[in-house]
Amino acid sequence: MEHYQKVRKVLMIVACAIFVLAANTFAQKPAETVPNFSFSRLDNTPFTNKNLAVGKSTLFIFFDVSCDHCQETIRTLNTRLKECNRIAIYLITLDDKPQISLFLNQNGGNLLTEKNVTILRDKKDQFITLFGPRKYPSVFLYSSKKKLLLYDDQDLKLEKFFQLINSRK
Repeated sequence: MEHYQKVRKVLMIVACAIFVLAANTFAQKPAETVPNFSFSRLDNTPFTNKNLAVGKSTLFIFFDVSCDHCQETIRTLNTRLKECNRIAIYLITLDDKPQISLFLNQNGGNLLTEKNVTILRDKKDQFITLFGPRKYPSVFLYSSKKKLLLYDDQDLKLEKFFQLINSRK
């Protein structure tokens, strides 16, 4: 019986290791360059990759209004917005306009009036396939040449992003 328990334990460890390796192998990878996309502004006008700010680094934040971590990320961005005056910020969500408005009024009121912030809806469910986020919130910083500089879905306070943004001024 003792031998059976040892064999079972070894098999469980091997199964777990295979699961972890498979999960890492099949995990989505963030887009290395800004892909072609078509989203909508809150007023329902189309917004594509051709509408992105030219000559600026670009910060994309993919969020969900029901996500607690997203609230934290948006609050942090809201309070440190002055550090982002040289970049273009795009907030993308699958949610509906009333939910987005409520979420941003509660967590990121300053973002609603900033010229360098654009709020976008992904009505066609393209963002996940095209950009490759792993979870909410997912944050992507692209260079002015649209090359990925940094991706993270763990940095709720955006510290790595602010360090990189501030070092590029």
